[in-house]
Amino acid sequence: MSALPPSSDKPLLDVLIVGAGLSGIGAAVQFQRRCPGKRYAILEARDAIGGTWDLFRYPGIRSDSDMYTLGYAFKPWTAAKAIADGPAIRDYVRETAHEHGVERHIRFGQKVTAAEWSSKDACWTVVAEERAGGAKRTVRARFLYMCSGYYSYEQPWRPRFDGEDDFTGVIVHPQSWPERLDYAGKRVVVIGSGATAVTLVPALAQTAAHVTMLQRSPTFVVNRPSEYAFAARWQRILPRRLAWFATRWRLIAESMVLYRFARRYPDETRRRILSLARRDLGRDYDVERHFNPRYQPWDQRICVAPDGDLFHAIRAGQASVETDTIERFTPGGILLKSGKELDADIVVTATGLRLSVLGGAAFSVDGQPYQPGEALAYKGMMLSGLPNCAIAFGYTNASWTLKADLTSAWVCRLLRHMDRRHADIAMPRRDGAQATQPFVSFTSGYVRRAVGLLPQQGAHKPWQVYQNYLQDLLMIRFGRIADGVLRFGAKGALP
Repeated sequence: MSALPPSSDKPLLDVLIVGAGLSGIGAAVQFQRRCPGKRYAILEARDAIGGTWDLFRYPGIRSDSDMYTLGYAFKPWTAAKAIADGPAIRDYVRETAHEHGVERHIRFGQKVTAAEWSSKDACWTVVAEERAGGAKRTVRARFLYMCSGYYSYEQPWRPRFDGEDDFTGVIVHPQSWPERLDYAGKRVVVIGSGATAVTLVPALAQTAAHVTMLQRSPTFVVNRPSEYAFAARWQRILPRRLAWFATRWRLIAESMVLYRFARRYPDETRRRILSLARRDLGRDYDVERHFNPRYQPWDQRICVAPDGDLFHAIRAGQASVETDTIERFTPGGILLKSGKELDADIVVTATGLRLSVLGGAAFSVDGQPYQPGEALAYKGMMLSGLPNCAIAFGYTNASWTLKADLTSAWVCRLLRHMDRRHADIAMPRRDGAQATQPFVSFTSGYVRRAVGLLPQQGAHKPWQVYQNYLQDLLMIRFGRIADGVLRFGAKGALP
């Protein structure tokens, strides 16, 4: 690593959080509550709180996860709509930061580009580049908590198509949606079939002349209510916090049961999902062609259509689905391999994300470059050979925040344990060879493209990454910190 710029923060922080999104703000509140004597700061590359929910501004932006579980365990979600839109989630995160005084700890416009660990000093020196002007600053901290998400904010996945320069309309990517893009009365083609496309199509269809979702292969899509009748009923008869608690745990249990059923009985799950789609789309609609993927349920994330909005737009003739591949762009639209041409004034390339590990920063340990792709994930929260550093990485089959909340609480347990033992360093050490498998088992394109960047998981605990909240809850909240794999030491050398 190149020579570091002079330190801008002489006092050594106890914890440095990277990212002021859903995970980072939640972590800050946990540290204040569970480790009140610790000094912390948050570095945020952008100029606002909210992370993903402040970055994405495309029409209809929302979460697939319900807010009873995507929201924090310490701050009940009280709005009626469980499947919330982006602005509502952003306001929730900002309100949380304000209520707990987290804002004064955030340093905006500082993107972390490098982090160097020194065993001699038992601390991290983090290099951050200022958004305005590009000046570099350094921050020193004993513990580093990466809450920067899992994909690049700067570079989405955007393949090039033949003939794009011939197209006379507008091409946009959802990650950089133009603020004043006028799509009213326009013909729109959305390339993609993932969560972004499933969200965009019904939102655009409200005012566009017509919206076509052009997909190379189908995705499982399920109709889910945006408001839960049982939640409203419990709110009428139970105290507010008890009603929220009951709703949260019902949804957690429901998601675990449905996921286990889907993995054990994939064919029955497929039949059920397709039968529900036929109910919404009508008997004459070709559900097999447009909504029956080649993969099994939960090999990729199942998309949600709140209140069936995508299906209703299709049935009303406002939207349609084409399952085909692109031959080339034409001046007036897109020519498909089948020979059909889709007329378009606007093309939206909802082609996916580009994964980013450790915020895309260059890490080194005692002067040696650190490669996360060569590491094993410890309990899904730390990486082998990486001292005093935790990562917030949520579930692929449930709400992200469920795991992020557990991780933040565990980091607080770890810090208190280190204080009691007078330990300066904590690091999971990988001893001996063992079978490995991908950190994320999804077959989605964005995961396959990043297979060399992501860490691996092992064949047995604590190196396995569970996609089960109850299992993680027992292991993370009640499991031993000093388990023999997580090593502790003093300044001077890695344990």
